[in-house]
Amino acid sequence: MVNNSHTARQLDWDPEYAEWRRPFGDMTRVPVYNTVLEFRHFSDTMLRAVWSQLPKQPTIQRTVHKVASHDGVEIEITRFATAEQTASQDPLPAWLYFHGGGMVAASVDIFAPQIAKLAADSGVQLFGVEYRLAPDHPDPTPVEDCYAALKWISENAAELKVDPKRLGLMGDSAGGGLAAGTSLLARDRGLNPPLARQILIYPMLDDRSLLAMTPQSALASFATVPYESLVLCWEAYVGKDKAGKADAQVSPYAAPSRATDLSDLPATYIDVGNLDLFRDECAMFAARLAAADVDVEFHMFSGVPHGFESAANIGITKRAYVGRLKAMTSL
Repeated sequence: MVNNSHTARQLDWDPEYAEWRRPFGDMTRVPVYNTVLEFRHFSDTMLRAVWSQLPKQPTIQRTVHKVASHDGVEIEITRFATAEQTASQDPLPAWLYFHGGGMVAASVDIFAPQIAKLAADSGVQLFGVEYRLAPDHPDPTPVEDCYAALKWISENAAELKVDPKRLGLMGDSAGGGLAAGTSLLARDRGLNPPLARQILIYPMLDDRSLLAMTPQSALASFATVPYESLVLCWEAYVGKDKAGKADAQVSPYAAPSRATDLSDLPATYIDVGNLDLFRDECAMFAARLAAADVDVEFHMFSGVPHGFESAANIGITKRAYVGRLKAMTSL
């Protein structure tokens, strides 16, 4: 569990991360923006710059499928797999990947280098889901898009040569929140076979976190995504009249920490940095999963903030990546 007695004096950068960020200074932080479009433009530019630095994965091929979502609108699902996996006559495990971006930014194309690297390094195929973004498409559209993708893969598993008993959900930040929300939908709608596993990378789980922090809180000085931007994203996703209000009728599929029952969810891997604004909600979610007798693996990495993988060569990033790959290969 998280020790809530943390103070600003006790929190500090990991030495390797501090050395990595030194040349950038405040450039490692997302500026405060007043509109979603400004935040989206900056985030897309920054994320593309980060992921485009990854090496190419020549063995990983992309195949795009179009799938009807809950409202009949087609969304794209991109398969990242080797030629051998695509041509396999035996059913193989697969992960659905939901990208980050605060529910309002990014795309499968921006995250493609990262998804391809995960596919190559884990040896497991991934399907990147192009869910629609708030504020043009607020809750429930993003999570319903994700569930539609999951249901389509499960129902077409034989044709895709995917083992429906070895399907998992994976996502980072907002994508981690969508993975958790989709897992809840899959449980409540009786997906059969049920999901095998979920990997939640510093997931965005609880709009009520806005009540527990301010721009002056201890974590604020370390935040790569500032408090004000978090408010902007949640308001775009669930509504300005609801975000952060404890008594508001916010769907647990949009904010999974609001779910009152976490039982019968798939085995879960969660990791987060202790300088991440999502730190406490991630730790609490992991504890609640364990209390509901869900198999949970939880890692909190000291001295790193949200999106710490930008520092690709530091020890913590390498350890986190190994842990994620181990979870991926456990399907």
